[in-house]
Amino acid sequence: MYGSLDISVSGMTAQRTRLEAIAANIANADAIVDPAGDPNPFRRRMVHLAPGDPTSNTLAGRAGGVHVADIELDDAPFRRVYDPTNQFAFPEGHPEAGYVLYPNIDPMIEQVNALEAARAYEANIAAAEATKTMLGQALRILG
Repeated sequence: MYGSLDISVSGMTAQRTRLEAIAANIANADAIVDPAGDPNPFRRRMVHLAPGDPTSNTLAGRAGGVHVADIELDDAPFRRVYDPTNQFAFPEGHPEAGYVLYPNIDPMIEQVNALEAARAYEANIAAAEATKTMLGQALRILG
């Protein structure tokens, strides 16, 4: 029974990490400079999940859970916006003169991903609650 709880908890942890990455993506959708003030657009973060939970205390939890395998930077091209008055626009003589690079983040895609991660988190909560209820019923029968 406790393996089932481990599986649900690993799913909640993984989805929380996805939501944190999505929130960072949305918050930085217009960040065109790095912390030093240099033109370096924010790159979208993508969380990759893998089966199994290496941190679980039980064999069932290690075999059946999920974990964050990697948080990768999206290498999709940056958005190009024509704004020759922007101080970070490419200078005259550059092939893309007047264009400013913006992060490769589509807020609508991020909203959909956030909704999906939130629903998966809620599903893991429901599974954990069902496991807890079954454990309680089993203890009542035994007691």
